Amino acid sequence: MFDFLVSFIPRAVTQGIPLMYGSVGETITEKSGNLNLGTAGIMYVGGISGVIGAFLYENGAGKNGMNGFLAIFIPLICCLLGSLIMGLIYCFLTVSLRANQNVTGLALTTFGVGFGNFFGGSLIKLSGSDVPSIALSKTSAFFSMKLPFANKLGWFGKIFLSYSFLAYLAIAFALIAAITISKTRTGLNLRAIGESPATADAAGINVTRYKYFATCIGAMVSGLGGLYYVMDYACGIWSNDAFGDRGWLAIALVIFTIWRPGHSIWASILFGGLYILHIFIPTGTNLAIKEIYQMAPFVVTIIVLIFTSVRNKKENQPPASLGSSYFREDR
Repeated sequence: MFDFLVSFIPRAVTQGIPLMYGSVGETITEKSGNLNLGTAGIMYVGGISGVIGAFLYENGAGKNGMNGFLAIFIPLICCLLGSLIMGLIYCFLTVSLRANQNVTGLALTTFGVGFGNFFGGSLIKLSGSDVPSIALSKTSAFFSMKLPFANKLGWFGKIFLSYSFLAYLAIAFALIAAITISKTRTGLNLRAIGESPATADAAGINVTRYKYFATCIGAMVSGLGGLYYVMDYACGIWSNDAFGDRGWLAIALVIFTIWRPGHSIWASILFGGLYILHIFIPTGTNLAIKEIYQMAPFVVTIIVLIFTSVRNKKENQPPASLGSSYFREDR
């Protein structure tokens, strides 16, 4: 049993890190009252933007070789810029133009997936690959570097220290977001806007600025989940439509954590474990059983949603103005 946990937990963590990024980013966004269902598309754009930066740098490095700092910095900046643009598009449509948030989010998901597939397919053609994927193994080697002494610490090192810097960065973001939202004036203003933008506006809080800021920061954090998936989890291999339903799982994780980013640390690992549970439990050749196991995170989320709705405790409910556009003229 112990050997099973030592093998299972690290895989659950690596599977859950993209979900953690997406969940924390979406939680920050939703605290401002914006419901961004485009998280899946943003993660896709973040991933392909990082791939574009890595591809250009790898092919431009030539005989001089690759610099480790630039190999990480260039894809990271490209990922953040691509995700930021997606966040700005969402804000412009929903905050400035007051478009429907649900429709805008779904449109961003469709756009993000199409954007990723188009540029991913273009890079595959440019690389002359014989398979429908592109491998950025040199860049991935820098992103997936682990602590050198982890293997010397036995099971402790394998469970807690055998991950790349992006994994620990995800945990840091979750903790920073939790402290900022619950302990600082900025977080208080953000929560006030999410609950009642009219009241916050009357108190002198710039609603538009906070919504833009929270949504764009949330988009950039979510985009890092796509970069982690490609450069670490997938070992630098980009394949079109490879992300699966991870973006939607990240949104489900927001509900599961009852809008508390700190809870996403353990919850994302749980979801990651449930997502790969079918690999460790014998199911034979019955694909239907495997699909049932893969449904587990969504079933758990539905149960939590029912439970929190029945208890009806205010601290476990979403922001009161979530999904609603703010019309100052109606104040």
